[in-house]
Amino acid sequence: MTISSEELVNNDKLVLHLVKFIILISLQIPSIIVSLLIFIFFITCHTRLNVYQNQAILFLLIVNFFLLTVDLPMPIHFYFLNYVTPATAGFCTWWTFFEYSLNLTSELLMAVISIQRHILIFQPSLLNTRSMRFLLYHFPLLLCLIYPIIFYMAVIIFYPCDGTQWDFKNNLCGYANCYLVYNRILSTFDWGINNGLPIVVIILANIILVIRIVKQKHRHHQHISIRKQRRMALQLLSISSLYLIAWLPSLLIGLGQQLISATFLAQFQLDYALDLIYLVCLLLPWICIRLLPGYTVWMRNQWQRMIIVHNRIRPI
Repeated sequence: MTISSEELVNNDKLVLHLVKFIILISLQIPSIIVSLLIFIFFITCHTRLNVYQNQAILFLLIVNFFLLTVDLPMPIHFYFLNYVTPATAGFCTWWTFFEYSLNLTSELLMAVISIQRHILIFQPSLLNTRSMRFLLYHFPLLLCLIYPIIFYMAVIIFYPCDGTQWDFKNNLCGYANCYLVYNRILSTFDWGINNGLPIVVIILANIILVIRIVKQKHRHHQHISIRKQRRMALQLLSISSLYLIAWLPSLLIGLGQQLISATFLAQFQLDYALDLIYLVCLLLPWICIRLLPGYTVWMRNQWQRMIIVHNRIRPI
């Protein structure tokens, strides 16, 4: 009895889906726990929120928590079953809306945080007045939340389409939103401006930040301030590196599809590159706990208190 090539492909896909399911579920649960611990840390040590960079990181972590708890269960469910359920156009519409909106919000936040870090390190006096704080700090962060919701509501939810283009045998219904399939202008704008431009901003902002810190170090020799700047820069560089690792492969393949051929590495994009984006929500909490000032000491104190309480109530 011979096995057809189609059956081999299907078997390979089943194995790939199983591997993805195991990886996602094994990383999701610890990431949720770590995120909750960070939220408790900010609640119990609320004075830490007086620091502007901590406010932005908390905002980013809240969006990331929605990705972990609201969006990620859907691809995990798909990789477990190997098909989309419920297999309806309405479900695919709302699934893609949630995932695209949350991913873009996260990406835009990282780009804005990368720019704002220059202000916090080199010109913190600009944030002394309430109006400038709103204009340079709070408003850009708020815009990162509002813009993706409005954009994707327009191009996904309200876009006129019959819903027959969805692929229920691929993750995220085959990424077959009508505006991506039938509207080249909107799809190019979404790929280039919404997803590509923030990554370019992150790269440039981080490169320029490193150059500015090195120049200032040689110019002023202020070891105390340099140490503080280095810590703030390290936090930004570590988180930014995660976004670059997750997003660059998909964006580079998309560039090849724009310049070379529409089918350039299309299957690799669908099977691997797009799934790398899930690394952001899965690994971001772990990076933050290593870089949040005071978190390690707070966690050690909580652990010691638990041991003391346990010893006190232990039966003789």
